[in-house]
Amino acid sequence: MTTQTEKVKENFAKRLHTAMDAAGYPVRGRARVLSKAFSISDKGAGKWLNADAIPETSKIPLISNFLNVNSEWLISGMGEMNANSKNIKSIDDNISKPLPISGKLIPVISWVQAGAWTTVEAVPAGTQFEEWLPSNPKCGKHGYGLEVSGESMLPDFRPGDKIYVNPDFQISDLKTGDLVIVACNSETEATFKKLIVESGNMYLQPLNPNWPEQTIPLINDSRLVGKVVGLYRDV
Repeated sequence: MTTQTEKVKENFAKRLHTAMDAAGYPVRGRARVLSKAFSISDKGAGKWLNADAIPETSKIPLISNFLNVNSEWLISGMGEMNANSKNIKSIDDNISKPLPISGKLIPVISWVQAGAWTTVEAVPAGTQFEEWLPSNPKCGKHGYGLEVSGESMLPDFRPGDKIYVNPDFQISDLKTGDLVIVACNSETEATFKKLIVESGNMYLQPLNPNWPEQTIPLINDSRLVGKVVGLYRDV
């Protein structure tokens, strides 16, 4: 007997194949097309196509944009399959054809990676990012995404939220209230806090008023490695 979950996977796989038919991709090699486009394994992409799994919610709009179909139709079957041309143009003028990932989507990296991030091009060959975020021009050329962990930035940023980070910024342009990513040589992971600038000195502050440590000095081995420029949240 087919369960509801299995039915959902089966219907998603059918729509994914339909979208790839419309985009002109032959049946043979579709897993490789998806794996290269979204930096997942061929096996993982094959699970989408074979009704063994469905993508994370955050990947649905990326796949929809790549195949030029409506996200709502792809995930639920509701509405028209073809994406509205007006809405698509606002995302990318060339979205009507499959796009290369480079320069378009934002890779989500770990907090450990954030402390040493330079550019996506500098990541060792063969590295696979498990998740990508929709394009955000504020990220600049070398932008990346991070998944919020912990509760120090509540209520504005919840655990599980994704934030967009621009690592290419001038420290002299930072001001009180800017949200920053800070790395310390003595710590393995970077951290996310609000910046306070007073009398030429810089401090960090959580947004959560109940967080025990409300003023955190920037110690000598601290480095400002990114400015937070956006929020992405699943609803």
